[in-house]
Amino acid sequence: MAIVGAILQEVLKKKKNSLDKKQINFDLQRSTLYNLLNKARNTAFGIENDFVSILRNNDFLKQFQRQVPIYDYEKLFSQYWHKLLEGKANITWPGKVKYFGLTSGTSNDSSKRVPLTHDMIRSIRKTGIRQLLSLAELDLPPYFFEKSALMLGGSTSLVKMEKYFEGDLSGIMANQFPFWFQGFYKPGQLAREKDWNTKINKMVASAKNWDIGGISGVPAWVQILLEKIIDHYGLNTIHDIWPNFMVYAHGGVNLDPYRKSFSRLLGKDIYYLETYLASEGFLAYQRKKDRPMQLILDNGIFFEFVPFNQSNFHSDGTLVENPEVLLINEVRENEDYALLLSTNAGAWRYLIGDTVRFTSVKDFEIVITGRTKHFLSLCGEHLSVDNMTRAISIVSEKLNIDIKEFTVAGIPFEQLFAHRWYLGTNQPVSNVEELRIKLDETLAMLNDDYAVERKAALKNVLVEVLPVNAFYDWMEKKGKTGGQHKFPRVIGNQYAEWNDFVQQYLT
Repeated sequence: MAIVGAILQEVLKKKKNSLDKKQINFDLQRSTLYNLLNKARNTAFGIENDFVSILRNNDFLKQFQRQVPIYDYEKLFSQYWHKLLEGKANITWPGKVKYFGLTSGTSNDSSKRVPLTHDMIRSIRKTGIRQLLSLAELDLPPYFFEKSALMLGGSTSLVKMEKYFEGDLSGIMANQFPFWFQGFYKPGQLAREKDWNTKINKMVASAKNWDIGGISGVPAWVQILLEKIIDHYGLNTIHDIWPNFMVYAHGGVNLDPYRKSFSRLLGKDIYYLETYLASEGFLAYQRKKDRPMQLILDNGIFFEFVPFNQSNFHSDGTLVENPEVLLINEVRENEDYALLLSTNAGAWRYLIGDTVRFTSVKDFEIVITGRTKHFLSLCGEHLSVDNMTRAISIVSEKLNIDIKEFTVAGIPFEQLFAHRWYLGTNQPVSNVEELRIKLDETLAMLNDDYAVERKAALKNVLVEVLPVNAFYDWMEKKGKTGGQHKFPRVIGNQYAEWNDFVQQYLT
Protein backbone atom coordinates (compact mmCIF):
# COMPACT_ATOMS: atom_id res chain seq x y z
CA MET A 1 0.00 0.00 0.00
CA ALA A 2 1.12 3.55 -0.72
CA ILE A 3 1.64 4.77 2.87
CA VAL A 4 2.03 8.47 2.01
CA GLY A 5 -0.99 8.34 -0.28
CA ALA A 6 -3.09 6.69 2.41
CA ILE A 7 -2.15 9.41 4.90
CA LEU A 8 -2.96 12.17 2.43
CA GLN A 9 -6.28 10.55 1.60
CA GLU A 10 -7.23 10.40 5.28
CA VAL A 11 -6.24 14.03 5.83
CA LEU A 12 -8.38 15.09 2.86
CA LYS A 13 -11.38 13.20 4.17
CA LYS A 14 -11.15 14.78 7.62
CA LYS A 15 -10.76 18.30 6.25
CA LYS A 16 -13.60 17.75 3.78
CA ASN A 17 -15.88 16.53 6.55
CA SER A 18 -15.08 19.67 8.52
CA LEU A 19 -15.89 21.83 5.48
CA ASP A 20 -19.15 19.96 4.83
CA LYS A 21 -20.37 20.80 8.33
CA LYS A 22 -20.18 24.51 7.56
CA GLN A 23 -23.61 26.05 7.06
CA ILE A 24 -23.98 27.40 3.52
CA ASN A 25 -26.61 30.12 3.34
CA PHE A 26 -27.35 33.68 2.28
CA ASP A 27 -25.76 35.11 5.42
CA LEU A 28 -22.34 34.22 3.95
CA GLN A 29 -23.02 36.58 1.05
CA ARG A 30 -24.25 39.30 3.39
CA SER A 31 -21.01 39.05 5.38
CA THR A 32 -18.92 38.93 2.21
CA LEU A 33 -20.33 42.19 0.88
CA TYR A 34 -20.02 43.90 4.25
CA ASN A 35 -16.35 42.91 4.49
CA LEU A 36 -15.65 44.02 0.92
CA LEU A 37 -17.25 47.42 1.49
CA ASN A 38 -15.51 47.89 4.83
CA LYS A 39 -12.06 47.08 3.47
CA ALA A 40 -12.46 49.27 0.36
CA ARG A 41 -14.20 52.22 2.04
CA ASN A 42 -11.09 54.44 1.87
CA THR A 43 -10.19 53.68 -1.75
CA ALA A 44 -10.94 56.17 -4.49
CA PHE A 45 -13.90 54.06 -5.57
CA GLY A 46 -15.15 53.64 -2.01
CA ILE A 47 -14.98 57.37 -1.32
CA GLU A 48 -16.66 58.36 -4.59
CA ASN A 49 -19.48 55.87 -4.00
CA ASP A 50 -19.69 56.67 -0.26
CA PHE A 51 -19.22 53.16 1.07
CA VAL A 52 -19.31 54.54 4.61
CA SER A 53 -22.94 55.61 4.26
CA ILE A 54 -23.82 52.24 2.69
CA LEU A 55 -22.30 50.42 5.66
CA ARG A 56 -24.33 52.55 8.10
CA ASN A 57 -27.61 51.65 6.39
CA ASN A 58 -29.61 48.89 8.09
CA ASP A 59 -30.37 47.39 4.68
CA PHE A 60 -26.87 47.90 3.25
CA LEU A 61 -27.42 45.23 0.57
CA LYS A 62 -30.21 47.15 -1.15
CA GLN A 63 -28.47 50.47 -0.47
CA PHE A 64 -25.38 49.10 -2.23
CA GLN A 65 -27.52 48.28 -5.27
CA ARG A 66 -29.13 51.71 -5.24
CA GLN A 67 -25.91 53.65 -4.76
CA VAL A 68 -23.27 51.84 -6.85
CA PRO A 69 -23.68 51.71 -10.64
CA ILE A 70 -23.20 48.60 -12.78
CA TYR A 71 -19.91 48.34 -14.70
CA ASP A 72 -18.67 46.38 -17.66
CA TYR A 73 -14.95 46.00 -18.33
CA GLU A 74 -14.63 49.01 -20.61
CA LYS A 75 -16.36 51.35 -18.16
CA LEU A 76 -14.46 50.12 -15.10
CA PHE A 77 -11.13 50.17 -16.93
CA SER A 78 -11.57 53.65 -18.42
CA GLN A 79 -12.67 55.18 -15.11
CA TYR A 80 -10.48 53.31 -12.63
CA TRP A 81 -8.43 50.28 -13.60
CA HIS A 82 -6.19 52.09 -16.09
CA LYS A 83 -4.74 53.96 -13.11
CA LEU A 84 -3.58 50.66 -11.63
CA LEU A 85 -1.41 50.06 -14.70
CA GLU A 86 0.34 53.35 -13.86
CA GLY A 87 1.25 52.01 -10.43
CA LYS A 88 -1.30 54.05 -8.48
CA ALA A 89 -2.56 52.66 -5.18
CA ASN A 90 -5.93 52.50 -3.43
CA ILE A 91 -8.04 52.88 -6.56
CA THR A 92 -10.72 50.18 -6.33
CA TRP A 93 -9.01 48.03 -3.67
CA PRO A 94 -6.43 48.90 -0.98
CA GLY A 95 -2.80 48.99 -2.13
CA LYS A 96 -1.13 48.61 -5.51
CA VAL A 97 -1.71 45.76 -7.95
CA LYS A 98 1.33 43.74 -8.98
CA TYR A 99 -0.32 41.21 -11.31
CA PHE A 100 -2.80 41.52 -14.16
CA GLY A 101 -4.43 38.50 -15.75
CA LEU A 102 -4.94 38.60 -19.50
CA THR A 103 -8.43 37.28 -20.11
CA SER A 104 -8.58 34.16 -22.24
CA GLY A 105 -11.46 35.52 -24.28
CA THR A 106 -12.36 34.05 -27.66
CA SER A 107 -10.98 34.64 -31.12
CA ASN A 108 -13.44 37.53 -31.44
CA ASP A 109 -12.07 39.41 -28.45
CA SER A 110 -8.89 41.28 -27.68
CA SER A 111 -7.28 40.49 -24.34
CA LYS A 112 -8.28 42.52 -21.32
CA ARG A 113 -6.16 43.18 -18.25
CA VAL A 114 -7.94 42.19 -15.06
CA PRO A 115 -6.29 43.07 -11.72
CA LEU A 116 -5.24 40.20 -9.46
CA THR A 117 -4.71 41.57 -5.98
CA HIS A 118 -2.93 39.66 -3.21
CA ASP A 119 -6.33 39.10 -1.58
CA MET A 120 -7.77 37.62 -4.78
CA ILE A 121 -4.76 35.35 -5.28
CA ARG A 122 -5.24 34.06 -1.73
CA SER A 123 -8.93 33.50 -2.42
CA ILE A 124 -8.21 31.53 -5.58
CA ARG A 125 -5.68 29.38 -3.74
CA LYS A 126 -8.16 28.79 -0.91
CA THR A 127 -10.88 27.64 -3.31
CA GLY A 128 -8.34 25.50 -5.15
CA ILE A 129 -7.58 23.72 -1.88
CA ARG A 130 -11.31 23.21 -1.32
CA GLN A 131 -11.57 21.63 -4.74
CA LEU A 132 -8.67 19.36 -3.86
CA LEU A 133 -10.55 18.32 -0.72
CA SER A 134 -13.51 17.36 -2.91
CA LEU A 135 -11.40 14.46 -4.22
CA ALA A 136 -12.22 12.75 -0.94
CA GLU A 137 -15.74 12.39 -2.34
CA LEU A 138 -14.44 10.09 -5.09
CA ASP A 139 -13.60 6.43 -4.80
CA LEU A 140 -9.88 6.87 -5.44
CA PRO A 141 -7.17 4.46 -4.27
CA PRO A 142 -4.55 5.79 -1.84
CA TYR A 143 -1.76 5.64 -4.43
CA PHE A 144 -3.60 8.21 -6.57
CA PHE A 145 -2.56 10.91 -4.11
CA GLU A 146 1.11 10.29 -4.88
CA LYS A 147 0.73 10.80 -8.64
CA SER A 148 1.45 13.97 -10.63
CA ALA A 149 -1.08 16.56 -11.72
CA LEU A 150 -0.84 17.87 -15.28
CA MET A 151 -2.13 21.44 -15.55
CA LEU A 152 -2.48 22.48 -19.18
CA GLY A 153 -2.64 26.25 -19.03
CA GLY A 154 -0.94 29.26 -20.50
CA SER A 155 2.73 30.11 -20.20
CA THR A 156 4.00 30.62 -16.66
CA SER A 157 6.49 33.18 -18.04
CA LEU A 158 5.01 36.54 -17.11
CA VAL A 159 5.65 39.73 -19.03
CA LYS A 160 7.37 42.42 -16.95
CA MET A 161 5.86 45.80 -17.68
CA GLU A 162 7.06 49.06 -16.16
CA LYS A 163 4.79 48.91 -13.09
CA TYR A 164 3.38 45.38 -13.07
CA PHE A 165 3.49 41.82 -14.42
CA GLU A 166 0.92 40.45 -16.85
CA GLY A 167 0.13 36.99 -18.18
CA ASP A 168 -2.40 34.15 -18.20
CA LEU A 169 -4.16 33.54 -14.91
CA SER A 170 -2.89 29.95 -14.94
CA GLY A 171 0.67 31.25 -15.29
CA ILE A 172 0.29 33.74 -12.46
CA MET A 173 -1.19 31.12 -10.17
CA ALA A 174 1.46 28.53 -11.08
CA ASN A 175 4.03 30.93 -9.69
CA GLN A 176 2.08 30.95 -6.42
CA PHE A 177 2.11 27.19 -5.81
CA PRO A 178 3.41 26.14 -2.36
CA PHE A 179 6.82 24.50 -2.45
CA TRP A 180 5.51 21.05 -1.54
CA PHE A 181 3.32 20.98 -4.67
CA GLN A 182 6.19 21.57 -7.10
CA GLY A 183 7.13 17.89 -7.11
CA PHE A 184 3.62 16.90 -8.19
CA TYR A 185 3.09 19.64 -10.78
CA LYS A 186 3.56 18.95 -14.47
CA PRO A 187 4.68 20.10 -17.02
CA GLY A 188 7.05 21.85 -14.60
CA GLN A 189 9.58 24.11 -16.28
CA LEU A 190 8.10 23.32 -19.70
CA ALA A 191 5.15 25.52 -18.71
CA ARG A 192 7.40 28.56 -19.19
CA GLU A 193 7.48 27.96 -22.94
CA LYS A 194 5.48 30.70 -24.67
CA ASP A 195 5.03 29.06 -28.08
CA TRP A 196 2.11 26.67 -27.81
CA ASN A 197 3.21 24.20 -30.50
CA THR A 198 6.73 24.02 -29.10
CA LYS A 199 5.39 23.43 -25.61
CA ILE A 200 3.05 20.68 -26.79
CA ASN A 201 5.89 18.90 -28.62
CA LYS A 202 8.12 19.07 -25.54
CA MET A 203 5.31 17.73 -23.37
CA VAL A 204 4.79 14.82 -25.77
CA ALA A 205 8.51 14.00 -25.57
CA SER A 206 8.40 14.11 -21.74
CA ALA A 207 5.12 12.21 -21.34
CA LYS A 208 6.85 8.82 -20.99
CA ASN A 209 8.62 10.07 -17.85
CA TRP A 210 5.47 11.22 -16.07
CA ASP A 211 3.01 9.30 -13.93
CA ILE A 212 -0.12 11.40 -14.28
CA GLY A 213 -3.08 10.94 -11.95
CA GLY A 214 -5.08 14.07 -12.76
CA ILE A 215 -5.34 16.59 -15.59
CA SER A 216 -6.86 20.06 -15.72
CA GLY A 217 -7.44 22.26 -18.74
CA VAL A 218 -9.81 23.33 -21.52
CA PRO A 219 -11.18 20.21 -23.30
CA ALA A 220 -10.04 21.07 -26.84
CA TRP A 221 -6.38 21.55 -25.90
CA VAL A 222 -6.27 18.59 -23.52
CA GLN A 223 -7.70 16.42 -26.27
CA ILE A 224 -5.07 17.64 -28.76
CA LEU A 225 -2.27 16.80 -26.31
CA LEU A 226 -3.61 13.31 -25.57
CA GLU A 227 -4.06 12.59 -29.29
CA LYS A 228 -0.48 13.65 -30.01
CA ILE A 229 0.89 11.49 -27.19
CA ILE A 230 -1.06 8.45 -28.37
CA ASP A 231 0.06 8.99 -31.97
CA HIS A 232 3.72 9.64 -31.06
CA TYR A 233 4.12 6.47 -29.00
CA GLY A 234 1.83 4.28 -31.10
CA LEU A 235 -0.59 3.68 -28.22
CA ASN A 236 -4.18 2.50 -28.20
CA THR A 237 -5.25 4.83 -25.38
CA ILE A 238 -3.68 7.35 -23.04
CA HIS A 239 -3.94 4.80 -20.24
CA ASP A 240 -1.26 2.73 -21.97
CA ILE A 241 1.26 5.38 -20.89
CA TRP A 242 -0.57 6.93 -17.90
CA PRO A 243 -2.37 3.97 -16.26
CA ASN A 244 -3.12 6.00 -13.11
CA PHE A 245 -4.95 8.86 -14.87
CA MET A 246 -8.25 8.98 -12.97
CA VAL A 247 -9.50 12.57 -12.69
CA TYR A 248 -10.05 15.31 -15.29
CA ALA A 249 -10.93 18.80 -14.00
CA HIS A 250 -12.34 20.82 -16.88
CA GLY A 251 -13.76 24.28 -17.37
CA GLY A 252 -14.16 27.11 -19.84
CA VAL A 253 -16.62 25.39 -22.18
CA ASN A 254 -19.32 22.75 -22.00
CA LEU A 255 -17.74 19.29 -22.07
CA ASP A 256 -20.63 17.54 -23.85
CA PRO A 257 -19.46 18.06 -27.48
CA TYR A 258 -16.08 16.55 -26.54
CA ARG A 259 -17.24 13.54 -24.52
CA LYS A 260 -17.52 11.06 -27.37
CA SER A 261 -14.12 11.83 -28.90
CA PHE A 262 -12.52 12.14 -25.46
CA SER A 263 -13.78 8.72 -24.38
CA ARG A 264 -12.07 7.15 -27.40
CA LEU A 265 -8.74 8.27 -25.99
CA LEU A 266 -9.29 6.45 -22.70
CA GLY A 267 -8.73 2.84 -21.73
CA LYS A 268 -10.86 3.05 -18.58
CA ASP A 269 -13.48 5.27 -16.95
CA ILE A 270 -12.33 8.46 -15.22
CA TYR A 271 -13.97 11.08 -13.02
CA TYR A 272 -14.92 14.42 -14.58
CA LEU A 273 -14.99 17.47 -12.30
CA GLU A 274 -16.15 20.86 -13.55
CA THR A 275 -14.65 24.15 -12.37
CA TYR A 276 -15.57 27.80 -12.90
CA LEU A 277 -12.28 29.66 -12.68
CA ALA A 278 -12.29 33.01 -14.49
CA SER A 279 -9.73 35.81 -14.58
CA GLU A 280 -12.06 37.66 -12.21
CA GLY A 281 -12.02 34.91 -9.60
CA PHE A 282 -12.73 31.28 -8.71
CA LEU A 283 -16.52 31.34 -8.75
CA ALA A 284 -17.66 27.73 -8.38
CA TYR A 285 -16.58 24.12 -8.49
CA GLN A 286 -18.12 20.66 -8.43
CA ARG A 287 -18.09 19.45 -4.84
CA LYS A 288 -19.83 16.13 -5.43
CA LYS A 289 -19.29 13.77 -8.36
CA ASP A 290 -22.96 13.55 -9.38
CA ARG A 291 -23.94 17.17 -8.75
CA PRO A 292 -23.48 20.47 -10.64
CA MET A 293 -21.04 23.14 -9.50
CA GLN A 294 -21.69 25.08 -6.31
CA LEU A 295 -21.08 28.83 -6.04
CA ILE A 296 -18.46 29.92 -3.49
CA LEU A 297 -20.30 32.28 -1.16
CA ASP A 298 -17.66 33.05 1.48
CA ASN A 299 -14.38 33.75 -0.28
CA GLY A 300 -14.18 37.36 -1.41
CA ILE A 301 -16.84 37.38 -4.15
CA PHE A 302 -20.34 38.87 -3.88
CA PHE A 303 -22.84 37.77 -6.54
CA GLU A 304 -25.78 39.55 -8.14
CA PHE A 305 -27.98 38.24 -10.93
CA VAL A 306 -29.64 39.95 -13.89
CA PRO A 307 -32.42 37.92 -15.53
CA PHE A 308 -31.20 37.29 -19.08
CA ASN A 309 -34.21 38.42 -21.08
CA GLN A 310 -35.38 41.16 -23.45
CA SER A 311 -36.42 43.38 -20.57
CA ASN A 312 -32.82 43.64 -19.34
CA PHE A 313 -30.67 43.15 -22.45
CA HIS A 314 -30.56 44.66 -25.91
CA SER A 315 -30.29 42.37 -28.94
CA ASP A 316 -26.49 42.88 -29.00
CA GLY A 317 -26.12 41.57 -25.45
CA THR A 318 -25.61 44.93 -23.75
CA LEU A 319 -27.50 45.89 -20.61
CA VAL A 320 -30.44 48.29 -20.64
CA GLU A 321 -30.45 51.18 -18.21
CA ASN A 322 -31.73 50.22 -14.77
CA PRO A 323 -32.07 46.46 -15.30
CA GLU A 324 -33.71 44.18 -12.77
CA VAL A 325 -31.01 42.87 -10.43
CA LEU A 326 -31.57 40.07 -7.92
CA LEU A 327 -29.67 38.86 -4.89
CA ILE A 328 -28.88 35.18 -4.53
CA ASN A 329 -31.85 34.63 -2.20
CA GLU A 330 -34.19 36.00 -4.88
CA VAL A 331 -33.25 33.85 -7.88
CA ARG A 332 -35.36 31.02 -9.31
CA GLU A 333 -34.37 27.67 -10.69
CA ASN A 334 -34.15 26.94 -14.43
CA GLU A 335 -33.93 30.58 -15.52
CA ASP A 336 -30.86 32.19 -17.08
CA TYR A 337 -29.05 35.02 -15.28
CA ALA A 338 -26.12 37.25 -16.19
CA LEU A 339 -23.60 37.53 -13.37
CA LEU A 340 -22.53 40.71 -11.61
CA LEU A 341 -19.46 40.40 -9.37
CA SER A 342 -18.04 42.52 -6.58
CA THR A 343 -14.69 41.12 -5.49
CA ASN A 344 -11.55 41.57 -3.43
CA ALA A 345 -9.74 42.32 -6.68
CA GLY A 346 -11.59 45.64 -6.88
CA ALA A 347 -14.37 44.71 -9.28
CA TRP A 348 -17.67 46.33 -8.35
CA ARG A 349 -21.04 45.23 -9.75
CA TYR A 350 -19.01 43.97 -12.69
CA LEU A 351 -20.80 42.33 -15.62
CA ILE A 352 -18.51 39.36 -16.25
CA GLY A 353 -20.34 38.36 -19.44
CA ASP A 354 -21.32 34.79 -18.48
CA THR A 355 -24.84 33.49 -18.00
CA VAL A 356 -25.74 30.78 -15.48
CA ARG A 357 -28.78 28.77 -14.49
CA PHE A 358 -29.60 27.51 -11.00
CA THR A 359 -30.33 23.82 -10.84
CA SER A 360 -30.81 24.10 -7.07
CA VAL A 361 -31.41 27.37 -5.25
CA LYS A 362 -31.26 25.56 -1.92
CA ASP A 363 -27.74 24.30 -2.54
CA PHE A 364 -26.63 27.25 -4.74
CA GLU A 365 -25.78 24.87 -7.60
CA ILE A 366 -25.41 26.19 -11.14
CA VAL A 367 -24.58 25.33 -14.70
CA ILE A 368 -22.99 27.80 -17.13
CA THR A 369 -25.33 28.41 -20.05
CA GLY A 370 -23.39 30.85 -22.24
CA ARG A 371 -22.28 34.43 -22.75
CA THR A 372 -24.37 37.58 -22.81
CA LYS A 373 -22.97 38.47 -26.23
CA HIS A 374 -22.70 34.93 -27.60
CA PHE A 375 -26.31 34.19 -28.49
CA LEU A 376 -28.42 34.68 -31.58
CA SER A 377 -31.56 36.76 -31.66
CA LEU A 378 -31.77 38.28 -35.12
CA CYS A 379 -35.54 38.17 -35.15
CA GLY A 380 -36.60 36.93 -31.74
CA GLU A 381 -35.30 33.34 -31.89
CA HIS A 382 -33.32 33.79 -28.63
CA LEU A 383 -30.94 30.94 -29.33
CA SER A 384 -28.57 30.47 -26.40
CA VAL A 385 -25.21 28.70 -26.32
CA ASP A 386 -26.85 26.12 -24.10
CA ASN A 387 -29.44 25.42 -26.80
CA MET A 388 -26.69 25.13 -29.40
CA THR A 389 -24.50 22.80 -27.35
CA ARG A 390 -27.39 20.51 -26.46
CA ALA A 391 -28.54 20.37 -30.08
CA ILE A 392 -25.06 19.48 -31.32
CA SER A 393 -24.77 16.73 -28.70
CA ILE A 394 -28.17 15.26 -29.62
CA VAL A 395 -27.52 15.34 -33.35
CA SER A 396 -24.03 13.88 -32.90
CA GLU A 397 -25.51 10.96 -30.99
CA LYS A 398 -28.37 10.37 -33.44
CA LEU A 399 -26.16 10.40 -36.54
CA ASN A 400 -23.08 8.91 -34.86
CA ILE A 401 -20.94 11.86 -35.94
CA ASP A 402 -18.21 13.17 -33.65
CA ILE A 403 -18.61 16.97 -33.87
CA LYS A 404 -15.75 18.41 -31.82
CA GLU A 405 -16.15 22.12 -32.63
CA PHE A 406 -18.86 24.40 -33.95
CA THR A 407 -19.78 28.00 -34.44
CA VAL A 408 -22.77 29.78 -35.95
CA ALA A 409 -23.37 33.17 -37.57
CA GLY A 410 -26.56 35.12 -38.13
CA ILE A 411 -26.68 36.48 -41.68
CA PRO A 412 -29.09 38.37 -44.00
CA PHE A 413 -31.02 36.04 -46.30
CA GLU A 414 -33.64 36.92 -48.92
CA GLN A 415 -34.53 40.23 -47.23
CA LEU A 416 -34.82 38.38 -43.92
CA PHE A 417 -32.42 36.15 -41.94
CA ALA A 418 -30.64 32.80 -41.78
CA HIS A 419 -28.23 30.95 -39.52
CA ARG A 420 -25.00 29.60 -41.01
CA TRP A 421 -23.46 26.77 -39.02
CA TYR A 422 -19.87 25.58 -39.26
CA LEU A 423 -19.40 22.09 -37.84
CA GLY A 424 -15.97 20.61 -37.14
CA THR A 425 -15.50 16.87 -37.51
CA ASN A 426 -12.81 14.61 -38.90
CA GLN A 427 -15.33 11.98 -39.93
CA PRO A 428 -16.72 11.89 -43.46
CA VAL A 429 -20.28 13.21 -43.61
CA SER A 430 -22.03 11.65 -46.59
CA ASN A 431 -25.36 13.41 -46.12
CA VAL A 432 -24.95 17.04 -45.07
CA GLU A 433 -28.59 17.73 -45.84
CA GLU A 434 -29.72 15.14 -43.30
CA LEU A 435 -27.39 16.72 -40.76
CA ARG A 436 -28.84 20.15 -41.50
CA ILE A 437 -32.43 18.95 -41.11
CA LYS A 438 -31.74 17.11 -37.86
CA LEU A 439 -29.98 20.15 -36.40
CA ASP A 440 -32.85 22.44 -37.39
CA GLU A 441 -35.47 20.06 -35.98
CA THR A 442 -33.58 19.61 -32.72
CA LEU A 443 -33.18 23.34 -32.17
CA ALA A 444 -36.92 23.81 -32.76
CA MET A 445 -37.62 21.07 -30.20
CA LEU A 446 -35.35 22.73 -27.62
CA ASN A 447 -36.42 26.34 -28.18
CA ASP A 448 -40.03 27.41 -28.82
CA ASP A 449 -39.01 30.90 -29.98
CA TYR A 450 -36.70 29.36 -32.56
CA ALA A 451 -39.52 27.10 -33.79
CA VAL A 452 -41.82 30.10 -34.23
CA GLU A 453 -39.26 32.20 -36.09
CA ARG A 454 -38.38 29.32 -38.44
CA LYS A 455 -41.91 29.76 -39.78
CA ALA A 456 -41.46 33.52 -40.06
CA ALA A 457 -38.32 35.66 -40.34
CA LEU A 458 -35.66 32.98 -39.93
CA LYS A 459 -35.90 31.68 -43.48
CA ASN A 460 -33.10 29.14 -43.66
CA VAL A 461 -30.43 27.13 -41.87
CA LEU A 462 -27.15 26.57 -43.72
CA VAL A 463 -24.49 24.04 -42.72
CA GLU A 464 -20.82 23.84 -43.65
CA VAL A 465 -18.79 20.80 -42.53
CA LEU A 466 -15.11 21.48 -41.83
CA PRO A 467 -12.14 19.49 -40.56
CA VAL A 468 -11.51 20.23 -36.89
CA ASN A 469 -8.13 21.76 -37.72
CA ALA A 470 -9.90 24.63 -39.47
CA PHE A 471 -11.00 25.90 -36.05
CA TYR A 472 -7.58 25.45 -34.47
CA ASP A 473 -5.78 27.00 -37.44
CA TRP A 474 -8.01 30.06 -37.08
CA MET A 475 -7.16 30.28 -33.39
CA GLU A 476 -3.48 30.09 -34.23
CA LYS A 477 -3.93 32.82 -36.86
CA LYS A 478 -5.46 35.00 -34.14
CA GLY A 479 -2.72 34.20 -31.60
CA LYS A 480 -5.21 32.38 -29.35
CA THR A 481 -3.77 28.87 -29.17
CA GLY A 482 -3.52 26.89 -25.97
CA GLY A 483 -4.16 27.78 -22.37
CA GLN A 484 -7.74 28.74 -21.65
CA HIS A 485 -8.58 30.08 -25.09
CA LYS A 486 -11.67 28.71 -26.76
CA PHE A 487 -13.43 29.18 -30.07
CA PRO A 488 -16.56 31.39 -29.93
CA ARG A 489 -19.81 29.53 -30.35
CA VAL A 490 -21.26 32.57 -32.12
CA ILE A 491 -19.03 34.17 -34.73
CA GLY A 492 -19.91 37.85 -34.71
CA ASN A 493 -18.14 40.81 -36.25
CA GLN A 494 -15.42 38.62 -37.74
CA TYR A 495 -17.87 36.50 -39.72
CA ALA A 496 -16.76 37.76 -43.15
CA GLU A 497 -13.08 37.13 -42.37
CA TRP A 498 -13.85 33.71 -40.92
CA ASN A 499 -16.02 32.73 -43.88
CA ASP A 500 -13.24 33.71 -46.29
CA PHE A 501 -10.71 31.80 -44.18
CA VAL A 502 -12.61 28.50 -44.23
CA GLN A 503 -13.05 28.45 -48.00
CA GLN A 504 -9.67 26.74 -48.30
CA TYR A 505 -11.07 23.79 -46.32
CA LEU A 506 -14.22 23.53 -48.45
CA THR A 507 -12.57 23.26 -51.87
